[in-house]
Amino acid sequence: MNLESFREYCLSKKGVTESLPFGEGTLVFKVMDKVFALTGFDSQPLSFNIKCDPEKAIELREQHSCVLPGYHMNKKHWNTIIADGSVKDQLLQEWIDHSYELVVKALTRAKKEELAAVE
Repeated sequence: MNLESFREYCLSKKGVTESLPFGEGTLVFKVMDKVFALTGFDSQPLSFNIKCDPEKAIELREQHSCVLPGYHMNKKHWNTIIADGSVKDQLLQEWIDHSYELVVKALTRAKKEELAAVE
């Protein structure tokens, strides 16, 4: 997975926007104004932060050397993923999906209804 395929995959999810709230170097993806993924433009190989269930986060870190505690994030709820080719893109996409779903699940009822109405 490279930056462009990561970006395209994140933007393919319902209600997602991208922005640069931390400056020109960090691309942030939000669903209904809540962050679910972010990455730096300069990371080689691509690395990105995503939310993760705390128990699953520990499990993934133990199973995959490319999964680290979230860099500059709450390490209980965020993982940094290094897309170094050691896991398939499909698995990376599943982890991005998990992050997106966690954020959607935590939205208020009003925000969930607003998301449901998004075309």
